[in-house]
Amino acid sequence: MAQKRVLILGCTGSIGTQTIETTDHLNALHAAGRWPHSYTIVGLVAGRNTELLARQAQQCKVTNLGLGHAAGKADLVGQLGSQAARCTIRTGPDAAEQLVREVEADIVVAAMVGAAGIPATLAAAALGRQIALANKETLVAAGELIVPVCRRTGATLLPVDSEHSAVWQCLAGSHTTEGAVAGAAPLNAGPEVQRVILTASGGALRHLSRTDAYNATPEMALKHPTWSMGAKVTIDSASLTNKAFEIIEAHWLFGLEPERIGVLIHPQSIVHSLVEYADGSAIAQLSPPDMRLPIQVALCWPHRGDGVARRMDWAALRTLEFSLPEPGRFAALDAADTVMRRAGTSGATFNAASEVATEAFLAKRIPFGRMGEVVMRAMSELGHSPVRDLADVLAADAEARRWTAGAIQ
Repeated sequence: MAQKRVLILGCTGSIGTQTIETTDHLNALHAAGRWPHSYTIVGLVAGRNTELLARQAQQCKVTNLGLGHAAGKADLVGQLGSQAARCTIRTGPDAAEQLVREVEADIVVAAMVGAAGIPATLAAAALGRQIALANKETLVAAGELIVPVCRRTGATLLPVDSEHSAVWQCLAGSHTTEGAVAGAAPLNAGPEVQRVILTASGGALRHLSRTDAYNATPEMALKHPTWSMGAKVTIDSASLTNKAFEIIEAHWLFGLEPERIGVLIHPQSIVHSLVEYADGSAIAQLSPPDMRLPIQVALCWPHRGDGVARRMDWAALRTLEFSLPEPGRFAALDAADTVMRRAGTSGATFNAASEVATEAFLAKRIPFGRMGEVVMRAMSELGHSPVRDLADVLAADAEARRWTAGAIQ
């Protein structure tokens, strides 16, 4: 296929903007005869940022647009100027799902933050698309729905999280009992894979005592030492909620039981994941902390092109530190284990309660340490029930939001 059509859900966020940058890089390689594919962005979906969405639409010459915040349509039309007449603009909470169903695409980049991205990602899976998955909440809340649909339709999940991209790349050198590892997820890591270890930077508060971290302010927690990310993901990094979500994702992407998933704190963010094998050997994926690399891996699969991201400076590499998370400090890790063992709606409850608690923390209504306490209470109080369809996930999500908001108030 000479041309790949790309639909970006969450285009104005960090992953979305870097995806556009990466496609520009690949198109330059294609024009120079150094890459076989060109990339055409056929649709863009944003939440509220009409100004950036308009600039991206003009830059990429995209006419199929989606805006989650329906009231912003007039602003978007004004910012598009004369191009607005050529655009189809879908608005409201189902705008992303509409674009997925109505616009032909080869790759859907799922980068919307939160549960809002679940219906659109599920629709892409039902259509058998390649899904460059950066939305953690999709598998956390609805892995029981997404994975069976992917297996039925042949849809592929191309992990964009640096950790899961790393696992995927490491597994490409092994053998599995089910599926070709060189292919895309979902796949089952065979018995020769003893354990997968996801690394965590530890976030901005890792040097603080437990008491000081409990009372940390948003300004403190948002100063991530390594990665440049949105507020929600940066806070989740400090609380290791981000890592808890990734544990659950790894469970669904690679068919791993809780006992075969581990976490190490690695402040340098150079080793993104490790895969340990039954014979005692381990394979790790190393690269500078640059999200454009896993984005490019997903867009180029199953091949590799000249990189857009900077390369490792091996001569400058001095130390690689690893340590176990302090026991009892990170409630989110316990929540992840609970979700994997309970299944059902527990993942939707975990995700929704976490979103509400994080919003309250960013609004300075609760201290940092209160987030984990509220989430664990929500999971205990609300329990779990089977997931039969998307309605079950959305109902659990709504109930958890109501309960958590009430508990915080």
